[in-house]
Amino acid sequence: MHTINVPVSVLNLAPIRAGEDAKQAIDNVVDLAQYVEELGYNRFWIAEHHNTPNLASSATVILINQVLNHTQSIQVGAGGIMLPNHAPLVVAEQFGTMETLFPNRLNLGLGRAPGTDMLTASALRRSQHDSVHTFPDDVASLLQYFGPEETQGYVRAYPGADTNVPVFILGSSTDSAHLAARMGLPYVFASHFAPEQMREAIAIYRNLFTPSKYLAEPYVMVGMNVIAAETDEEAEFLSSSMHLMFLSIIRNARQPMQPPTDQLDAIWSPQEKLMAMSRTTTSLIGSKATIKRQFEAFQQEYQVDEIIAVSYIYDQDKLKRSYQILKEITS
Repeated sequence: MHTINVPVSVLNLAPIRAGEDAKQAIDNVVDLAQYVEELGYNRFWIAEHHNTPNLASSATVILINQVLNHTQSIQVGAGGIMLPNHAPLVVAEQFGTMETLFPNRLNLGLGRAPGTDMLTASALRRSQHDSVHTFPDDVASLLQYFGPEETQGYVRAYPGADTNVPVFILGSSTDSAHLAARMGLPYVFASHFAPEQMREAIAIYRNLFTPSKYLAEPYVMVGMNVIAAETDEEAEFLSSSMHLMFLSIIRNARQPMQPPTDQLDAIWSPQEKLMAMSRTTTSLIGSKATIKRQFEAFQQEYQVDEIIAVSYIYDQDKLKRSYQILKEITS
């Protein structure tokens, strides 16, 4: 079986499993990072979410630092830092400090959404104006803070200047595709939960891309749900935990990650099923052979430069096996 040679990475939200607590969720994050590093994964990113009782990833920077501390070489970063919640200077100081401690291992993915509900967003906000609209300026500020000493203004990040932390633009609609293209930065599309505008966003980014000192040509990463197992049947069974996670979001129930079940149709209504399934249309689910077929078809259409895989699998050992299978297909 020949392989598809594409770099693969991991996006993790530190999900809390039923029967476990936040400490176990964080320990699982570190354990998984160490495992995928051994497998030769490219990056391990952690997403920022707030007021979400089934995810332990609110203090994203602390988790990133914890993973850096317990790994040797894998690129570690934010997928992403939700910039409306943070002053760019603070982000620059935090990432500049981590880059100083762990040189050439840090990635900074930036999102323009708050990563939570509006009430929580206003509790997090650094100001009452809508900082979503200042996103392009905030990204530019960060690039300056990380840039050469001689381009700094009066306000500087110490440490920060000359650290050149790589910046990635995250998006789940077409808005950020324009920005990533204009600034000549790599673009990461969140098709693992918002696949609807993926095709259009990638096309906009590639068509409008302007080379920059950061990047000579477009670089597209795509978030994908991946549930790989020994057989198609087992993968389908394991994927029920993922579907229950999305159902929990739809119902605003925010339950911990549930063990897999073969009783999904008894749990969700036809309408809920439709809504949950529409979020996971860009998924690789199945045995090694099935996933390889699915991925080849996907690549034929999109030719992305890197996959960043999200896997909601209840059993940590089966989660690791899923990442092992994906790596075997793509290297």
